[in-house]
Amino acid sequence: MKVGFIGTGSMGSTIIEALIQSGALEPSQLIASNRTRNKVQQLAAQYPGLQLASSNVETVQESDIVFLCVKPSEFKAVLNEIAQYVKPSLIIVSITSPVLISHLERQLSCKIAKIIPSVTNYVWSGASLCMYGSRIQTEDRLLLEQLMMSISRPVQVSEQYTRITSDISSCGPAFIAFFVQKWIEAAVEVTGIERNEAERLASEMLLGTGKLLTEGGFSLEHLRQRVAVPGGITAEALRLLDGELDGVFQQLIQVTHAKYEEDLHKVESQLFGEELNRPQC
Repeated sequence: MKVGFIGTGSMGSTIIEALIQSGALEPSQLIASNRTRNKVQQLAAQYPGLQLASSNVETVQESDIVFLCVKPSEFKAVLNEIAQYVKPSLIIVSITSPVLISHLERQLSCKIAKIIPSVTNYVWSGASLCMYGSRIQTEDRLLLEQLMMSISRPVQVSEQYTRITSDISSCGPAFIAFFVQKWIEAAVEVTGIERNEAERLASEMLLGTGKLLTEGGFSLEHLRQRVAVPGGITAEALRLLDGELDGVFQQLIQVTHAKYEEDLHKVESQLFGEELNRPQC
C-alpha cells in the first residue's frame, strides 16, 4: 500500500511522522508533495525512503490513499491539477473541516473520506474524526480506520457535527493549553513558584487526569466530586470558576461556528463560482 500526502505543513508532517514512528508505515510506503519543496526534502532526509514527488499529480498517480493536507483557499488549485488523474479506486482523504465531502465528490471521480486529526495523534493518542462519502465501501472504511488506529482512536461522526467535534478533539488541546498557561502565569506572579516546576506539575496533572477519564473508569462529574470535598478549597475555587466562566463556552462555540461558516462559504464560492463550473459527478 502506498499512502500519499499533498501538503506537508504542520498537520501533514505530524501525520506522516506519527505513522512512521508508530510503525504503521515504512518511509518507503509514503510519497509526498508540497508547494514548498524544501519541506518535503526535510522529511525525506529525516526518513530515508520517503519518496519526494515532483508534483501533486505524481502523488496521486503513485498512491492508493492520498491525504489532502492543504488550506481551504488552496483546494481549488489542487483539485484542478489532479482531477483528471484520479483513479476510481483511489481514496482521497481531506483533513480540512470546511471542505465538505459533497464538494470533493462533485469535483473528483474517486472515493472520498474526511478525517480530522489532532495534534495529540503525534504521540499516538487522542481521537481522529472519520466521515465517509457515498463511494466508500466497508473495506475502504476498515482500511482507513486500521491505519488511523495506529496513531489515534478513530471515531466515526456525522459530517453535520464536524465543527463541534473538531472544537473538542482538534482545537481542545490549544484551549486546554491556553487555560493552563494562564493559570501558571498567575501562579508565578502571585506566589513566585518557578515556572518550570509549575509547568512540570501541570503536565503530569493533565496526563493523570486523561488516564482517569479514559482508563480509570471516571466520568467528568465523578472526578470533580472525588476531588472537590464540600466546603473544601477545591469546591471554593470551582464556585469562583463557575461564576466567572458563565456563558464563556457558549460564546466559544459561537465564534468557532461563525468562522467555520465563513470558511465554508469561501470554499463554495471558490469551487463553484462562475470561473469554475464543473458538472456534478
